[in-house]
Amino acid sequence: MTKSRRSILLYARAAAVSALALSVTATSALAADITLRMHQFLPAQASVPKNILDVWADKIETESDGRIEIQRYPSMQLGGKPPQLIDQAVDGIADIVWTVSGYTPGRFPRAEVFELPFTMTNAEAVSRAYWELAEETMMDTDFKQFKVLGLWVHGPGLIHSAKPISSLEDLNGVKLRAPTRVTNTMFQSLGATPVGMPIPAVPEALSKGVIDATVIPWEVTVPLKVNELVSNHTTFGDSSLYTTTFIFAMNRARWDALPDDLKAVIDANSGVEFSAFAGRQMQADDAPGLKQATERGNNIISLSESQVDEWKAASAPSTEAWVAEMDGKGLDGTGLRARALELIAKHTSE
Repeated sequence: MTKSRRSILLYARAAAVSALALSVTATSALAADITLRMHQFLPAQASVPKNILDVWADKIETESDGRIEIQRYPSMQLGGKPPQLIDQAVDGIADIVWTVSGYTPGRFPRAEVFELPFTMTNAEAVSRAYWELAEETMMDTDFKQFKVLGLWVHGPGLIHSAKPISSLEDLNGVKLRAPTRVTNTMFQSLGATPVGMPIPAVPEALSKGVIDATVIPWEVTVPLKVNELVSNHTTFGDSSLYTTTFIFAMNRARWDALPDDLKAVIDANSGVEFSAFAGRQMQADDAPGLKQATERGNNIISLSESQVDEWKAASAPSTEAWVAEMDGKGLDGTGLRARALELIAKHTSE
């Protein structure tokens, strides 16, 4: 082999090695810089994970050019019980959690103002109001231990029961699962026997007779098979008996450690508009649950306006009691209630 031929081969080998090194470097560059674990309590196929949380996570991954990976852990796969989720975010067991604020009763008192009976109009408007009131009163108080990504509520809550419930008297002695401290207080004052439990426990509790009824929106009845376990559903016309407040939160230290450009990606996909989207989507996802119950021939009880007025009058004392309790704690329940109603009215009329 001539010297010239050897030189050509050496250069070719060097070029091949260099190309391989570049390929490895390019492949490494595609790997995520940041991996965040997102933990929540519902099955992956439920509407909130599928239509809200996964949509959010996919956008974060895409808009960060793959530098952020969101690992999704449904159904409490990282361990613990649903009431522990918010502390998992605080302690760093999970990086991001979605939870019900009322799973830790009394911990987020200001958020309860949106759960008061017959306060909600529609989920998008109330979610906007929730975020705005949180910016005014909660971010540096109730929510100061974590980074808030979204705050929203679900669509109109209703009663799903083994026996028909239309009058207030029908509630007497009914063992009923309600989601929060506020709703438990209301139903107890109306004559029911509240039984507290996270939503994933509802199907077994209904099937075993631990509870006779539950209050949830239509949206979650399909994945939990509630329409198969009970056949009566009490609705309140254009009014909403109650709603539930949710928190979508991130560990503060993980947030602080992110580079500014990745913080910007998360911020662009969080906040009031994301909260409004989440509330709107949850209410839109009520439709399949109602459709399923109707197709099964279940008993859809639609209360008349005069019947709803009776329920409103009977539940008003629980609202008054909440306001007095917050005032007594120095949390200005009177002001919170007035401001929440003002913000709800503003966004409902838009």
